[in-house]
Amino acid sequence: MNTDIPPRIALVTGASRGLGAAMAESLARTHHVVAVARTTGALEELDDRIQAAGGSATLAPMDITKTEAMAQLCRSIHDRWGSVAIWVHAAVHAAPLMPAAHLAEGDWIKSVACNVTATGILIPFIAPLLGEEGQAVFLEDPRAGEKFFGIYGATKAAQIALARSWQAESVRTGPTVHILTPAPMPTATRARFFPGENKTPLAHPRDEAQRLLALLH
Repeated sequence: MNTDIPPRIALVTGASRGLGAAMAESLARTHHVVAVARTTGALEELDDRIQAAGGSATLAPMDITKTEAMAQLCRSIHDRWGSVAIWVHAAVHAAPLMPAAHLAEGDWIKSVACNVTATGILIPFIAPLLGEEGQAVFLEDPRAGEKFFGIYGATKAAQIALARSWQAESVRTGPTVHILTPAPMPTATRARFFPGENKTPLAHPRDEAQRLLALLH
């Protein structure tokens, strides 16, 4: 193996569980994965699966809402590898369902911080690492305006609106920004919204990760 050739880097925010973890595992076949999430134990389990499949990962157990920590991470990626080939942003705060008239301030603050503010801070941090040739992936979940989805729907819609602006602005210059809509999956996030749902017809996160990544170019 020629160690002079730097690995292609895939940065996955929200990599510990669900689709984020599945995307990290799929990307690890062709990239060195930098996996970001708050849950150290889940990241270690992800790393075990990646290594067992012959891949490699760098674990970054941190909160994406901590600006200084994310700035340091991006600086470290730049200093060590120089660039990122693909960024998958799968991190999300899924607030409990509730009527808009009974909105819980704490859940609203956490959702805005994770789903909106962190995204707005991360894009300027990561865009220089992606350069002209890199790819960014955002995951759509169109719940805006549905009853009881006020907090989640509003903040997720704001995140995607920001991603769409970046997508339109970077058409000629790069990076390529993708906004993809996953099929329903039996994730912990969905289970919070639809407890007791029949999981049989739902797509497996591993299969969805492969399908979505196949859409990239």
